[in-house]
Amino acid sequence: MTKKRIAITGVGIFCAAGKDVPAFTENLISGKSAIGPVDLFDISRFPARIGAQVRDYDPLDYFDAKSARRLSRADQFGLIASGEALRESGVRDCYSPYDIGVSMGAGASGMYHAELWLRHTLSGERAKPSLLRGILPDRTATDIAMRYDLCGYQGSIMTACSSSATAIGWGADLVATGKLKAVVCGGSDAISLLTYAGFNSLRVVDPEPCSPFSLDRHGISLGEGAAFLVLEDEDAAKRRGAAIHGFILGYAAAGEAYHMTAPEPTGTEAARVMTTAMEYAGITRDEVGWVNAHGTGTPLNDVVETKAMKLVFGELAGNVPLVSTKGFTGHCLGSAGAIEAVATLLSMRAGIIPRTLNFRGADPECDLNYCHHGNQPADARVALSNSFAFGGNITTLVVGI
Repeated sequence: MTKKRIAITGVGIFCAAGKDVPAFTENLISGKSAIGPVDLFDISRFPARIGAQVRDYDPLDYFDAKSARRLSRADQFGLIASGEALRESGVRDCYSPYDIGVSMGAGASGMYHAELWLRHTLSGERAKPSLLRGILPDRTATDIAMRYDLCGYQGSIMTACSSSATAIGWGADLVATGKLKAVVCGGSDAISLLTYAGFNSLRVVDPEPCSPFSLDRHGISLGEGAAFLVLEDEDAAKRRGAAIHGFILGYAAAGEAYHMTAPEPTGTEAARVMTTAMEYAGITRDEVGWVNAHGTGTPLNDVVETKAMKLVFGELAGNVPLVSTKGFTGHCLGSAGAIEAVATLLSMRAGIIPRTLNFRGADPECDLNYCHHGNQPADARVALSNSFAFGGNITTLVVGI
């Protein structure tokens, strides 16, 4: 196929760290963490009792009462963020509905509302069946297509914490192959008792705000939210006078086939995906300004990602900052890749490399530049965004401005 430059013409985000792009950008630059108490459900039995929960949120500020009742928390977040991206892009005014698609990454989806249904049922109350509407992971993509009249391809990808990064790459492919003229792509996820209990049972949740690449780190801080990009061919976007915010220059996705929860320990597979993404984008390692790490704050992941950086960049590894934005947003699971891609894009447009928050001391096994001590000014035009998920599902996006 003919190689096309895939332009980003719309950006939308709704998460604990910011309920729209301006608020998210302001908090990202100032380093204001969204991690704090969680009160959506009873967490008193768990050793870790914090997370990046979307607070001060009333669905009726965004939806009528009937819609709010039938939409899960994840559906609501996805509709708000995708709506912001679509409005900014203006693609619905320029293309047929049949030429615009939805490519979305999902995780636990409507599990929080399904748990409400179960608790009501077990307590003898009459539970509303509408609480179960969002239990299917593809429900959010369906709601986006229905609300915004998008009749092209509609698909949902579930590869754990790399889901929405892969969905962005797949959206870029749909445009590059000419199957669609525009795609709204990203992800949405909401915290639930299931995910909170599951990660606590694995003992990978830090009782304090997560501290990626730091000494004495203990794991993740869970988060929630949604982020979406509108992608289209650069030439087509220019012809219609659209504002271009950046580009998805390339991506790569693969399965390590190593372990259900642990990363391949040498970093070889992660390095392979990062290198393949750069090759597909047609860039060299010298062009990469920095890398937005998967950077969960777990002891294993941070060391493996550090090893992968050294395999990819060799003697230059110390000069390419490897930063994690999860101390800012929390780990948003199915939507993490999209939220971090948006953070990468907005940081480059602001001329900074964002800090990695919550530094606790230098770890001798994590000996690169992680921007622990503050934002760094940068004129980077290209950055990588890594998403390394359970099951060895790993994806790297190449984002440019």
